[in-house]
Amino acid sequence: MKKQQPQISEDKILEASWELLGEEGIEKLSMRRLADRLGIQAPSLYWYFKSKQNLYQRLANQVSKVILEEFHSDGDWKEQLTGLAVTIRAVLSRYPCSTQLMMMTLPHEPDIIRYTNRMLLCVEETPLEQEQKMQVVTTLVNYVYFFVLDDYQHERNVTVALKELEDLPGDEMVRLLDSMSESDAGLFRRMFTNGLFELMGTDRAFEFGLKLILLGIEQVIKEQEQEK
Repeated sequence: MKKQQPQISEDKILEASWELLGEEGIEKLSMRRLADRLGIQAPSLYWYFKSKQNLYQRLANQVSKVILEEFHSDGDWKEQLTGLAVTIRAVLSRYPCSTQLMMMTLPHEPDIIRYTNRMLLCVEETPLEQEQKMQVVTTLVNYVYFFVLDDYQHERNVTVALKELEDLPGDEMVRLLDSMSESDAGLFRRMFTNGLFELMGTDRAFEFGLKLILLGIEQVIKEQEQEK
């Protein structure tokens, strides 16, 4: 009796893709591995996605849709940008490797376009020039993306270090810093000893960085109004 081909759909392929991304990271995601996970032959995937890049586009589109569904803010531009940044960070943190996917794809999907348009609407009320509004959105999004990505990569690095090192990564760092001179590593050593680097990736650090961006935008607006 001929073995029946497993029933698959686009939703099942996307679901399996997220599972693989969470387990192995984006570096090891391949159409062959994805097909193995689904119990099908790799060529079957190309009925749904013509390439791995096309799969990336659809995954990023899915993330964009979730961000749009969860973002709710009708305040002024500062409140909207704050709410947007918080929402993007929360969604990206739930979907493994989603930050890389968002950075590797183009706005060629409907929900990615809606997502980009919604970001621009956050600053539409400001007196900034159109190109400046685009720069504001780009700066904000890049900040959130790299904040989430840095936290994700840090966790992966710590996990690898724990497997490879006999001592904890912190102990290894202490020995390294103790071997360096005051002029080369004094300030860094004191910050490390005081636990300041542990703030990286925290809500407190995220909110402070976001505040710096918003204050910078506000200052640009004030300077332009003074020039008129």
